[in-house]
Amino acid sequence: MELLQRARAPARVLLGAIFIAAGLNHFRDPASYARMIPPYLPFPLALVYLSGLLEIAGGAGVFVSRVRAAAGWGLILLLVAIFPANLHMALHPEQFPGISAMVLWARLPLQVVLIAWTYWATRPDGVARNIANLS
Repeated sequence: MELLQRARAPARVLLGAIFIAAGLNHFRDPASYARMIPPYLPFPLALVYLSGLLEIAGGAGVFVSRVRAAAGWGLILLLVAIFPANLHMALHPEQFPGISAMVLWARLPLQVVLIAWTYWATRPDGVARNIANLS
């Protein structure tokens, strides 16, 4: 359990970096991300930029102890919000020929892992310690 607690700081750094990098990538290649948006959602390009901005802000918030918990909840909500895009990709693999269908389906449970990681890494120390003691 102590090892799990010591792992939180590097896990936070990696988590924040992943979200910042992913968010920046939305601005580097917005067209690719817009293709992922299900057709029933309006303004796909605006959603790509908004989600990229939120990923960058949330990832940066992970590094700031005063806002870390709020950033964590924001990132969790964002992961839930982007689930329809991942589901859309899995249901329509023909639209994403560069990615195997198996990878597209594997991304769905990965969302749950990312949510759990985000929750664990961004909880205040006492809460995270209690969670670690449950296992």
